[in-house]
Amino acid sequence: MRRTRTSSRKQQHVALALTKEVAFRAKSPGFEQWDFLHNALPELDAGEIDLSAGFLGKRIALPLIISSMTGGYREALRINRQLAEVCAELGLAMGVGSQRQALETEQFHRSFSIVREAAPGIPIFGNLGAAEVARLKDAEPILRLVELINADGFAVHLNPVQEYLQPEGNTDFRGVLDRIAMLVRALPVPVMVKEVGAGISAPVARRLIDAGVRWIDVAGAGGTSWAAVEVHRRRSLRSGFTGAVFWDWGIPTAEAIRTVAALRREVPDLHVVGSGGIRSGLDAAKAIALGADVVAVARPFLRALATGGPSALRRSIAAWSAELRGAMFLTGSRTIRELQQQHLIRREEAFS
Repeated sequence: MRRTRTSSRKQQHVALALTKEVAFRAKSPGFEQWDFLHNALPELDAGEIDLSAGFLGKRIALPLIISSMTGGYREALRINRQLAEVCAELGLAMGVGSQRQALETEQFHRSFSIVREAAPGIPIFGNLGAAEVARLKDAEPILRLVELINADGFAVHLNPVQEYLQPEGNTDFRGVLDRIAMLVRALPVPVMVKEVGAGISAPVARRLIDAGVRWIDVAGAGGTSWAAVEVHRRRSLRSGFTGAVFWDWGIPTAEAIRTVAALRREVPDLHVVGSGGIRSGLDAAKAIALGADVVAVARPFLRALATGGPSALRRSIAAWSAELRGAMFLTGSRTIRELQQQHLIRREEAFS
């Protein structure tokens, strides 16, 4: 059976993310601008630190999601199975890539369902793009996607930059917010709204909150630029417009986390996921101190898996965990909740 255009595009995206330079060039996630106040008297044993966190009603061993990456083509089954097996072994959460292909054909359904087969106990969330959600008449198609992976939550990803630059992109975002509100009412699992690397601002977060959303992944700028991925794809078209001027478009991750998390003063049950350029456990600790409940990582873990297999992925996560534990020890934080209460100082103000 021939692959659909969606399957081919999804495979191209993974290949480009692994082989091309797709990081932001002139913009960082912003974590280097913040420092913890060192605690020389932590009064705790590093071994007693509890790294666990809550996500979608379940406990995870680390405040870490292996974020939405792939699915919907033949090779994705192996990738998602290996990612899920490591998540199950280490007690992490996982999101699947866009399930648009699963609405078009059943050909590669198992590339998504394998995640729940391999990891029956972890939090897993489904995923569909805003442009597809905007065209929904009711929630029935999404209910099928939730059932396909026995999901604990469902993410709607906002990717207007990517859709604008994608040669076959859909830029009709009219009605997205109303359909998100419909899904919040109709789905039996929480709805999470996430960007894909350009960030969510406080005004957009307020609109989502008014629609009933209580899970927001800010997915800020500074990690993988999906504009860059589409620039690489557009270059083969030999057209005048490459989209390269949008390579660094977006809100830096640290700023997005800080401003969206501030809305908890008005909405105490708001949950914030920090993602976009989280490259270490120390970055994760800063993201949590800025207001994230958990963080999500995609490309660094995909690259570890691609270059060294599951063992390399385990080593990468182990290093990440040790770095997070170190940051917690050096700030006297026994739990993720205590880490979230730590005060960060802007670097230019730290010793002034």
